[in-house]
Amino acid sequence: MLRVTKLTDYATVVLTVLAGQADRVWSAAELAERARLELPTVAKLLKPLAHAGLVESFRGANGGYRLSRPAAEISLIAIVEAIEGPLGMTECSGEHSSCEHESHCGVQTHWRRVNDVIAEALGNISLAELMPPPAARKTIPLRLAAARS
Repeated sequence: MLRVTKLTDYATVVLTVLAGQADRVWSAAELAERARLELPTVAKLLKPLAHAGLVESFRGANGGYRLSRPAAEISLIAIVEAIEGPLGMTECSGEHSSCEHESHCGVQTHWRRVNDVIAEALGNISLAELMPPPAARKTIPLRLAAARS
């Protein structure tokens, strides 16, 4: 089974919290509370996210974290690779293969093609698209609903 780790899944949750109020600086504790994750987990995630340039950190009494750029400019592949490292479906499908069978293997090019398709699909999904739907809007008053029919 192919799946991302829980940390990558949690990273998307934390980033959607940041994206929900992109101009606000959030403390790690606030992010943990809003994302309903443990503080040590959130702190562990923020380091590679900052290192990858997805979030920026601020020190001091009013310090914390915020997105480094708009959510629409942050791709899912950037999030996955910030936490997991470079995408590689198999040992030989990444950029720097060290597979001992590479010289005589007939499937390497096919795995690279699969890797490229997945990378492209993840690259075409932005953090903005991962945002939860907005809170349910107030229902249309009955008389307006009847007038629309």
